Amino acid sequence: MLALRNLDIDLTKSETRTLLGFSLLYSFLVLVILCVMFFLYYQFQKNLMLQEKRQILQTYSNSLISNLKELHINIDKDNVYPRDEKYKSAIYDSDKKKIFSTLQSQTVKLDDVIYLKNDKIHFIKEPESYYLGSKYVIVEIPDDHIWFENIKYKMIIGFLLAFLFMIFLGYFIAKLFLKPMRDALHLLDRFIKDTTHELNTPVTAIITNIETIDKSLLDDKTLRKINRIEIGAKTISNIYEDLTFVTLNNQIISNNENINLSNILRQRVDFFLSIANMKKIRFETNIKDNVFIFCDIKKISKLIDNLLSNAIKYNKNSGFIKVILAKNSMIIEDSGKGMSSENLENLFDRYQRFDKSVGGFGIGLNIVSLIAKEYDFKIDVTSQLGVGTKVKVRW
Repeated sequence: MLALRNLDIDLTKSETRTLLGFSLLYSFLVLVILCVMFFLYYQFQKNLMLQEKRQILQTYSNSLISNLKELHINIDKDNVYPRDEKYKSAIYDSDKKKIFSTLQSQTVKLDDVIYLKNDKIHFIKEPESYYLGSKYVIVEIPDDHIWFENIKYKMIIGFLLAFLFMIFLGYFIAKLFLKPMRDALHLLDRFIKDTTHELNTPVTAIITNIETIDKSLLDDKTLRKINRIEIGAKTISNIYEDLTFVTLNNQIISNNENINLSNILRQRVDFFLSIANMKKIRFETNIKDNVFIFCDIKKISKLIDNLLSNAIKYNKNSGFIKVILAKNSMIIEDSGKGMSSENLENLFDRYQRFDKSVGGFGIGLNIVSLIAKEYDFKIDVTSQLGVGTKVKVRW
C-alpha cells in the first residue's frame, strides 16, 4: 500500500490556483475600473480649473480685441502688435493660417474654446469683426500646476485605498463562492478514497488467487473464463491505483532508492500480457539489462503502467507495442489510432479524453506528467493519425 502522511484531504494547492487565477483577473478589472474613474476625476478637476481660468482669459481677450481694433484703425500711425508680460497671444485668419504670434506653444486647436496642452492654456475667441484680417484670437498662459498639486496626493491615496479595499472584497467573495465547491470536492474525495479502499482488498484477493492457479490443468473454456476474470481484476486494480494516486498524491511519501528499472519494466510488460492478448497485440521488447535509476519503485511502476495501458487501450487489434529501454531513456511505441497536433498540446491535462468510445477517466497521462515532473524526467511525444504514438521518457 502507498505510504501516507495523513488521511485528511489537502485542497490548498488547487484552491490557491483557483484563487490566484480569479484574483489576477479581478485585480486587472479593478485596476482598469479605478484607472477610468480617477482619469474622469482628473478630467473633471482639469475642466474645473479651465473654467476658472476662462474668466480671466475672457477679460484679457476682450482687451486684446479692443487693442487690435485700435491698431486696425490706426495702422498707418502705429504698427506695433499689442503685447503683455503675463499673456501670450496670436491671431489667425479664416483659413486658419497664422497672421502673427507670440505664443510659446505653436500647436493650436482652433476648434476648441479653451484647452490645456504641453503645460500651456489656450483660449480661443472669435472677434465680431476681422480686425487685421483675424478671425481667431488666441490667448496663452502657462499652467501653474497648483490645481494638480492640490489633487495629486488625494488621487494617489484614494487610488491605493480603493484598490486595497476592492482586492480584499474580491478575496472575500472568492472564498465565499469557493466554500461550497470545496465542501463538495472534500466529500467527493472522501467517497473516492473510501470506495477505492473497499475495492482494493477483494481485487487483490482475486488476482492473487488467479496467479496461484495451475492453468495447464484447465480446459480451454475454463481458461478463457479465468483469463477474462484476470483481465477485469487487473483493470480494476489499475484504476484503483490511478484514483489513489490522484486523490492522495500530495500526501504520498516517496521512498526513493536505486532500483533496477530493467527488471521492473519486464515485470510490468508481463503484467499487461494477458490484457494485450485479448486484442491480439504483441509486445516487441528491447530492454537493456541492469539499467538503474534513483526513484520510488511504486511511482515508476505507475508511470510505466499508464503508458502501457494507454498503448493497449488505443491500439488496434493485432497491433504491436514496442518497449525499448536504454541507459538514459525509455520508449513505448504503439501502432494505434494516433493523435492530431491539437490533441498533443493538451495530452497531459487531467480528465482529457480524446476518444470517448474508449473507457477511462482521463487521468492516466496526467499521473505520468506528475511523476515525470517530480523526478525531472523529460517526455517527448510524437504521433500520427492512423499510424500510432511514440512516447520517449528521458532522464
